[in-house]
Amino acid sequence: MTTLDRLIALLEMREVAYKHNEHPLTYTARETAMAEQVTPRCFAKTVVVHFEDGFAMAVLPADRIVDLEELRLAFGSRHLRLATEAELARLFPECELGAMPPFGNGALFDMPVWADGLLMAEESICFNAGTHHDVIRMNVEDWEEIVRPQVLAFAHSAP
Repeated sequence: MTTLDRLIALLEMREVAYKHNEHPLTYTARETAMAEQVTPRCFAKTVVVHFEDGFAMAVLPADRIVDLEELRLAFGSRHLRLATEAELARLFPECELGAMPPFGNGALFDMPVWADGLLMAEESICFNAGTHHDVIRMNVEDWEEIVRPQVLAFAHSAP
C-alpha cells in the first residue's frame, strides 16, 4: 500500500473532508504551491530533523525556512540537524525523497511533529502525499486534530 493510499484510508476512516490533486512533477514546496495554485503560506513543507531522541518532523509554510537554532532552543535540545537523504530514504521507504506528508505522532509515521504557528493560522493546508505529483488539501483544524503537533515558532522569511 502506498503512502497516498494509507493517507486517504486514514482520512476516510476519520471522515475528514479532503481533496486529492495531481500535478506535473515538482520538487520544491514553492514549485508545488504554484502548480496547485495556492499561496505558499498554506502549503506545508515537511522538514525532518534529528535530535537526541531520534527524528522529528518540522512542518512550516512553503515560503519560510527552518531556523534550526530557534527550533533547537524552543524544543530544549542539545543538538539538532537536518536528516540526511540516506536517513530520509530509510525512514520513509515508500515515499519519494522529500515528499513525505506531515503525519507523524503515530498517524502514519512514528515521530514527533512540530508545526510553526504561522501555518496553524491558515484555514486550509496542502502537502505532498508521498510523491512529487500528489497533493492533499484539507482543513488545518482537521490536520491538527489527527496529528496533534506541538506548535512552536521556528520559521523565518526565506531570503
